[in-house]
Amino acid sequence: MQLSDSERRAWLRLSRTEHVGPVTFHALIARFGSASAALEELPRMAKRGGGKSFVLPDPREAERELDALTKRGGRMIASCEAEYPAGLAALEAPPPLISVLGHPHLLKKEMVAIVGARNASALARKFADMLSRDLGFAGLVVVSGLARGIDAAAHEAALAVGTVAVVAGGVDIVYPPENDKLYAAIRNQGAIVSEMRLGEAPQARHFPRRNRIISGLSRGVVVVEAAEKSGSLITAQYALEQGREIFAVPGSPLDPRARGANRLIREGATLTESAQDILAVLAPMLGAGFREPEAPITPPTPQALEAEADRIRGRIEEALGPAPVEIDELIRQTGAPAAAVLTVILELELAGRCARQPGNRVAWS
Repeated sequence: MQLSDSERRAWLRLSRTEHVGPVTFHALIARFGSASAALEELPRMAKRGGGKSFVLPDPREAERELDALTKRGGRMIASCEAEYPAGLAALEAPPPLISVLGHPHLLKKEMVAIVGARNASALARKFADMLSRDLGFAGLVVVSGLARGIDAAAHEAALAVGTVAVVAGGVDIVYPPENDKLYAAIRNQGAIVSEMRLGEAPQARHFPRRNRIISGLSRGVVVVEAAEKSGSLITAQYALEQGREIFAVPGSPLDPRARGANRLIREGATLTESAQDILAVLAPMLGAGFREPEAPITPPTPQALEAEADRIRGRIEEALGPAPVEIDELIRQTGAPAAAVLTVILELELAGRCARQPGNRVAWS
């Protein structure tokens, strides 16, 4: 559906609300049908979860951010809208909103990510350049993170055929500053994407979120030089969790910058020596959906859901602890409907008493 201006502001406010991450956001939309209705219910839900007070974001701040983005020639696309990238929409909890500068139509095309070392070797940069051009001429949009090294080489080579830069700060923030000319070129010829607040400087905790979007947009992720424990391997891990293909370019065992990519190959990534190695794997997937459509589920009435949540709340609170536990395990132990267990967790989360962890787990915060 296409959001109205007022509902888009409500989506932005809900997504900026404390304790509301992507999973919680979509749970609220599924339960209440709209962000506007969810915002009205949040204080009551937080109180049911044991919270003492709950402050909603100022609607004027949301309006100012949307206006500022529009003045820069950008737009904010919601996960329910047709313009939203199919790859991101297929994620278990897609970013509710993404800001886009440049040419948003590129986000509807098939994409492949190329990532790698910031301190890349000359040969690796040359290979990333060649790979990007060949993939671009084959009809794929190249996605990367606008970092120095492999990212920059991939973007530069793909400018003429289509490239998307996902950034860790606001779409209006150039980082690193040395890539200001490349940023301007991508804004003119490609697209710049972020889920962060306009004007927000990138911080260390933002980069994993950026990497999740890079892999989510793409059919596959190509790693060209990556040391162990590098950000590129985080992107590859997200790709694995999202069911995307992983490709890795082999390197010298004497070069620490190649150890991460070489390990990916040992673990099953496609050894990549040319664009043809990538196209051979991706060709059967292009044009198809990212996941099978799900059958619709009829939810219980709000009154029945809250009555069941009240009945099991004590058992859920007793089962939670400082160590994360899988939500599926809480459902199994309580024997309660999943919707009721999720309602209790949602209320505790909004109250700031519990927090979601990777792997669909929760723990006391």
